[in-house]
Amino acid sequence: MKKTLILLFLLAAAFVRAQDFPAKPNPPRLVNDFAGALNGTEIDALEQKLRVYNDSTSSQITVVIVKTTQPYPASDYAFEIGRRWGVGQKGKNNGLVLLWATDDRKLNIATGYGLEGAIPDAIAKRIISEEIVPEFKQKMYYRGLDRGIDAIVKYAKGEYKAEPKEKDFPASSFFMTLLIIVIIFYFFNKMGGGGGGRGGNRSRNMGGGFFPYTTYTGWGSSSGNWGGGGGGSSFGGFGGGSFGGGGAGGDY
Repeated sequence: MKKTLILLFLLAAAFVRAQDFPAKPNPPRLVNDFAGALNGTEIDALEQKLRVYNDSTSSQITVVIVKTTQPYPASDYAFEIGRRWGVGQKGKNNGLVLLWATDDRKLNIATGYGLEGAIPDAIAKRIISEEIVPEFKQKMYYRGLDRGIDAIVKYAKGEYKAEPKEKDFPASSFFMTLLIIVIIFYFFNKMGGGGGGRGGNRSRNMGGGFFPYTTYTGWGSSSGNWGGGGGGSSFGGFGGGSFGGGGAGGDY
């Protein structure tokens, strides 16, 4: 009977502890405001910025806003969010949690193992104290978070690159093909542009230079489809990254 009571007590304690931390967002989002501190437009703007960064680098930054982290220190809370949600890619561990506890007036940055080199504790502390806190003291909360994210991206830039998609045409193959075309048309024009006669007329009609038919504007045109524009985000959720306790905090 005594063992049963102890087991029930431990299970109850574990359940209560689990309830202290928000569940992983579903559908997945990178900006999670559980305190109602930002308006919809501000959330969407930050979300879009973080999704673009995720798409271009594969690193994941999530903003988590709660009213309080009690009974846990903000640093432990941010670390636990990163660990429970699996922020960052598995094997790369390139995730970061930017936590704001509104009632506690505390901020914290927790970094995954893979970003600890790019954003060591001293840099995380500087981002909070020099970029975010000055804006928060003026009650410019969105601007503080926005500036903080920009600083994080600046330091983390280049740490990881997005893995190429198999369906994409490799850039190196494109430029090699382009070079071959240039060489072919160069010799083609040299052979056909010898001065008078039919060859000279043909050269003039074709416009000369490296490329024939210069009235064609598909290549290099701003209206072309090369590279695309805007588009949607491919963020589909966190990838299972690990956290080692790196980061720093501050208050305002």
